[in-house]
Amino acid sequence: MAYSTLQEIAYGAQEAFRVAVPHQKDRIPMTRHTGWIPLVCYFPFIFLAFLARRQDTYLIRLLLLPSVIALILVAAYRFTWTQPELNVYNWGQCLFAAVAIAKALEFALHPEGMLKIGEIRPGVVKGKGRGTQNGYTNGSAHGNRHTSANGLEMQDEGLHAWWYDAFELAHTMRGLKWKFGQGVHIPPPDRPQDRGGFIRATLLSFIRNFLLLDFLESLVKLFPGVGSPVGGSMFYSQLSIPLRYIVSTTIHILTGSALLAGFGMVYDLITLVAVVFFNSSLRSWPPVMDNPWISESMHEFWAKRWHQLLRQTFLAGWIAGSWGMVFGTFLASGLFHECAMYAMNRGYDHSATMFFAAQGPVLVFERLWRRATGKRVGGWIGRSWVYFIMFIAAQPMVNAWHRRGLGGGMVIPPWLSPFRIFILPMLQYLVDTLRS
Repeated sequence: MAYSTLQEIAYGAQEAFRVAVPHQKDRIPMTRHTGWIPLVCYFPFIFLAFLARRQDTYLIRLLLLPSVIALILVAAYRFTWTQPELNVYNWGQCLFAAVAIAKALEFALHPEGMLKIGEIRPGVVKGKGRGTQNGYTNGSAHGNRHTSANGLEMQDEGLHAWWYDAFELAHTMRGLKWKFGQGVHIPPPDRPQDRGGFIRATLLSFIRNFLLLDFLESLVKLFPGVGSPVGGSMFYSQLSIPLRYIVSTTIHILTGSALLAGFGMVYDLITLVAVVFFNSSLRSWPPVMDNPWISESMHEFWAKRWHQLLRQTFLAGWIAGSWGMVFGTFLASGLFHECAMYAMNRGYDHSATMFFAAQGPVLVFERLWRRATGKRVGGWIGRSWVYFIMFIAAQPMVNAWHRRGLGGGMVIPPWLSPFRIFILPMLQYLVDTLRS
């Protein structure tokens, strides 16, 4: 049977795709013998970030981009965690890969490279970079600057300074000190700004978030099905409708609270490592959240209160203006959460995609409300509106995650869990004593 040229191209593209993203049966188990390979696959990504901080590298960055993307896909999808309780790690590594690919596209497609605030070319500053929108001034943390004959400030060419910039650029989420981070909302400091006080407060916050996450994760695992690595629905059909939704809402709130505690715990840990071991500036580590519980509109929630870590990753304003940015950002965010689930081999469920895509119309509604009434959405009505969307309308999304094993994934190992080591056995002993 003869194939057309188009069919042959499509077949070749599919085969090439399956080299990087194979079927589940063809994936390589993650072990201590293979775990180093995905890490090595990210080296070209770091090199691309390095080139984005060097002048006149546009062409080589474009040429390197396909290889970088292919290796990131290999790292995320060709290697898999096979233990059922670790399956959720496959989701995590694919979420990380999606962020890395978005960053790689930025690094490669900006002709001038990635600039810090106040720079006109990588390492070249004109003026002092004042008037920054996010309150962070420009400057090289490692390396000195000198003034050239034409009045431009030039960064010294020490490789350590460029590599430091490359690592910072590859890992920064909010873009503090970078042009792409201008306009990002930065929550006010909530910790002492002297080094000793900051470290103590961050350590206490880490311990608090760790204990809270342990408590919430342990509670979620007590629910049948939901707490299993295989997964199960949080809508228990054997219960009456009122009780069914009371239980599902409880699981939903526990899950959301656990995600918030996990965000805080990981961010605190990274902050401690950066400040204690790498002498990072305290101002580089503002709060990751701005108290989302007190949001009085969905606009306030998404633009200010919720984390802004991936704001630039999902901006798509170049597609169709400001409204294209709104709708494209949320659609991309939904696909970001859902497509990573493919690595868990539990099929697709686009509840997350639909929930995030619906946020565009929600924000349009809030804009129309303001035009019609002359008032912003706010007050107790606005907060009730936010709680309805996040606690009720978002339940199908969280249920889709639990049905595929999110709640049964191991976040805190049992041997490291104070709740499961001490509290649960004590409660079990108390229950057995009361029964006897």
